[in-house]
Amino acid sequence: MADTNAKLTVNGEEYELPIIKGTLGRPVIDIAALQESGFWSYDPGFKVTAPVESKITYIDGGKGELLHRGYPIDELANNAEYLEVAYALLHGDLPTADQKAEFFEKIREHTPVHDQLRKFFEGFRRDAHPMAIMVGVVGALSAFYHEDLDVSNEEHREITAIRLIAKMPTLAAMSYKYSQGEPFMYPRNDFNYAENFLYMMFATPADVDYEKNDVITRAMDKIFTLHADHEQNASTSTVRLAGSTGANPYACIAAGIAALWGPSHGGANEAVLEMLDEIGTVENVPEFMEKVKSREVKLMGFGHRVYKNFDPRAQVMKETCDEVLEALGINDPKLELAMALEKIALEDPFFIERNLYPNVDFYSGIILKAIGIPTSMFTVIFALARTSGWISHWLEMHSAPFKIGRPRQLYTGETRRDFVKVEDRK
Repeated sequence: MADTNAKLTVNGEEYELPIIKGTLGRPVIDIAALQESGFWSYDPGFKVTAPVESKITYIDGGKGELLHRGYPIDELANNAEYLEVAYALLHGDLPTADQKAEFFEKIREHTPVHDQLRKFFEGFRRDAHPMAIMVGVVGALSAFYHEDLDVSNEEHREITAIRLIAKMPTLAAMSYKYSQGEPFMYPRNDFNYAENFLYMMFATPADVDYEKNDVITRAMDKIFTLHADHEQNASTSTVRLAGSTGANPYACIAAGIAALWGPSHGGANEAVLEMLDEIGTVENVPEFMEKVKSREVKLMGFGHRVYKNFDPRAQVMKETCDEVLEALGINDPKLELAMALEKIALEDPFFIERNLYPNVDFYSGIILKAIGIPTSMFTVIFALARTSGWISHWLEMHSAPFKIGRPRQLYTGETRRDFVKVEDRK
């Protein structure tokens, strides 16, 4: 609610702009009245603009705080399963025991995909990037559930949210299997969400006695939780913008996946591994870090645009990373290299003073590599996890009146000019 006003004076005219306070974070100035002044606001990258009101996720970058529905991210990651977090994102509260059992059963029921969907996979080249496949097949889901695509119908919206969260691990694993030329593995009802994903990724029909690894399963579940939502980032904003047109939810999530694919967004943990490849060996780390200080090269996986302190997700991920590496007993030169980078960044005053701490992408990339997941699948896993956040924002948007997104622009092109026939152009 607005309880005070800001005053804007333009060309001698004064305009009152309501100041609106949320439950947390900075107040916002409602600039709708700016339209009467004959001006637009100019904010490249929406750095100081809040285009939506939301109750889902709150970030305080200065404090290094991330809350989902008010619950701190570290408490969720260390105590709740990913699907419990997904339920909270969707419904506002963590589930009771009965609600949890019912929700988990609904997800389990909808994990399989229509068998005809395999034909969509067969249309892609064998060397297609898994994210290219995901953009296509997630969007194609609308062709299989066209009877439930009335976005004004609350029941349709609910079942779509369930389907997307349930089927994303299946589609993600299928995109990997297809790229490897291996047969698809179907989900098992006796496995939980993370177990099913790992099973569909790594098992084969020849595995009579497939063995689960509890440490890896917990790590995978935490990776899902730590990537479930992150407020109004580029991909979430894309989902909301697409949703504002009334587009079907599968198309909106496919748009989110496409936005996430960008190396400045979801491709960060993949970029960490590429950076390690460029460094080569531990002996090259000091020289590389000196180049970082002189801005000759960029240090991937350290620092964050939002967090001006330690990424709250990174601490949980670091502990998980240590557990996975110890459990697997891996002696990988690239992982040794990553730990050498971490040590310097945590001890060198240059990095400490600039808050260039390892972020969640740094540790998640190391864990995923240790598990045996190729770098091309890193962003796919990010998309899998973020689906619960995306669809929660889409549901929130559709639960109240909204307007189609239509940003303005600062035009700097040609002014009006006359058309010239081709024979007279010089």
